[in-house]
Amino acid sequence: MLRSKKRSHIFTALSCVLAAVITVVSAAIIAVQRTTQNAQTVGAGTSSMRSLPIYSVATDEKKIAISFDCAWGVEYTDKLLDIMEKNDVRCTFFAVQFWVEKYPEYAEKIVNAGHELGTHSRTHSYMSKLSESEIRDELKTSMAAIEKATGQKTNLFRAPYGDYDNLLIDTAKDMGLYTIQWDVDSLDWKNLSATEIALRIVNGAKNGSIILCHNNGLHTAEALPLIFSTLKNRGYEFVPIGELIYKDNYTIDANGKQHKNN
Repeated sequence: MLRSKKRSHIFTALSCVLAAVITVVSAAIIAVQRTTQNAQTVGAGTSSMRSLPIYSVATDEKKIAISFDCAWGVEYTDKLLDIMEKNDVRCTFFAVQFWVEKYPEYAEKIVNAGHELGTHSRTHSYMSKLSESEIRDELKTSMAAIEKATGQKTNLFRAPYGDYDNLLIDTAKDMGLYTIQWDVDSLDWKNLSATEIALRIVNGAKNGSIILCHNNGLHTAEALPLIFSTLKNRGYEFVPIGELIYKDNYTIDANGKQHKNN
């Protein structure tokens, strides 16, 4: 009988110890998760372990942005611009310096149509492999090329291949640039059909989404009418990225979503 009581006391004590350990471990895990989720980056005036570009924007408004990267060719660009005009859509183009210099009339045409033109670098290289001075050169000369062709300065930048590291994001920020990624990828560069492109976009878009397309995608222009009509019927408004993002007093969470500070 005494042995049974003793065993019972020991079991109870062990259970209490185990429960306390589980509580401590759980609290530690939650603390780590909260720290990760609350990571703050560009524009917040604070530092963090990792600097991130803007993938999307936290907003209650049904606003989204569609963007087009320009690096090679203009075969479909007039058609893109025509379709956006007919659908009353304004967007953002990101152009590489050699594209702007080869097609300055298109850079000007984009801006004159009410769209934004941001830099996509000077040489379309993997910029995470560059030194700070090389990054600054890529951004400075490409920004100058855009201003020369359009008469307008830009403060938007998209890294080629979506490739970045802390140095790139921090250097771009220091140069007055907002680095823009995306949360909806059309994969139009893989020559998907117009229907496949449209489905990827309309199924992925949500408040504050940034959509990635390319000006020279084989079926991108063909997909746009379905994209615009479907998302507009769902109540979405297309705006340029510069009108979607927050310009100051914001944080970026671990998923790259930009939040306005209270």
